[in-house]
Amino acid sequence: MMKKTTNNNHISHHVPQNNVPGGPGSRERLPRLSLRCSLRDYGFCMATLLLFCLGSLFYQLNGGPPQILLDLRLYLGNSTFLDDHGPPTPKVLPFPSQVIYNRVGKCGSRTVVLLLRILSEKHGFNLVTSDIHNKTRLTKSEQVELIKNISTSEQPYLFTRHVHFLNFSRFGAEQPVYINIIRDPVNRFLSNYFFRRFGDWRGEQNHMIRTPGMKEEERYLDINECILENYAECSNPRLFYIIPYFCGQHPKCRDPGEWALERAKQNVKENFLLVGILEELEDVLLLLERFLPHYFKDVMSIYKNPEHRKLGNLTVTVKKTFPSPNALQVLYQRMKYEYQFYHYVKEQFHLLKRKFGLKSHVKARTSQEISVPGPIPMETEEPIEDEEEQDDKWLEDIYKR
Repeated sequence: MMKKTTNNNHISHHVPQNNVPGGPGSRERLPRLSLRCSLRDYGFCMATLLLFCLGSLFYQLNGGPPQILLDLRLYLGNSTFLDDHGPPTPKVLPFPSQVIYNRVGKCGSRTVVLLLRILSEKHGFNLVTSDIHNKTRLTKSEQVELIKNISTSEQPYLFTRHVHFLNFSRFGAEQPVYINIIRDPVNRFLSNYFFRRFGDWRGEQNHMIRTPGMKEEERYLDINECILENYAECSNPRLFYIIPYFCGQHPKCRDPGEWALERAKQNVKENFLLVGILEELEDVLLLLERFLPHYFKDVMSIYKNPEHRKLGNLTVTVKKTFPSPNALQVLYQRMKYEYQFYHYVKEQFHLLKRKFGLKSHVKARTSQEISVPGPIPMETEEPIEDEEEQDDKWLEDIYKR
């Protein structure tokens, strides 16, 4: 009987005993390795859970995801969940998105407002108008209320009204950008004088609506008599009209003098994006289109449209006559501060035109406009400091520098 022997050439897959699970050598190393990995995984899971809980808590308390999660989204990339459940994407607003046109009376404002109505429909900005036309000076409470109403309007907005300059920052509100247009002071005065009496070509008897209590002798008062006999309508402070729109609501802005003039110049420099000249209206519109394209893009094509021209012609004042040379000289003397301001604005406007390479588009004078020699533009001095009114205590806080 043959005995079975083992083939020494057979290769057996032998596992060393110290690597066999349960072997003597495995009881020391494997448990330590397994324990170390478990602690790390456990800590990571707990930290993730804690972050998730805190995020959920902030989400519920604040009505949406906390800012830290939004920041993480930017760092980690887009998240479909946040797109579906996060707050709506904020509207990208143009700059500036808050514009005020505190339009000066009888300086082409009705023409510009007609354009703005068309442009607001075309470009989708919020045109905010006012039914108040004859209240330009406001009390403190009226200023606060108007500033609040304007500031809470949907942006981008353009607010327009006949109102003297309002300083929003002095009431703790964000200061908007201002724009405006002025014209030759005597021509503005004559346009207003006859408009109040006889209206314009719109044929709606608007002069009777604006001045229903005007007596016949006043309505047909000769312009030369009004000036030379020193009627209130043809004298100061009534002739001191343009500067207060830029000086502001301070009581001293109503007094013809250097203080109001310098304050108006300072505000033009610091708070107005553009103050144009009505005699060069096309250039004004071109600059507005360049500075505020989200409001005034394509304004020139609308302005030159024959249909708009037809509407614009209806706003021309009727029955306008001209004062005598003597009366004109009297007017010029009474309006010397108005002319200093007008020439200052005109000089600044021409500097802007040259800067942007615009050629002049000076409107030809009509038979209803006159040419009055004005003073040579003077160097602008530094604005003087405010002198507070003793009987207006509230001015101490508002106007104090």
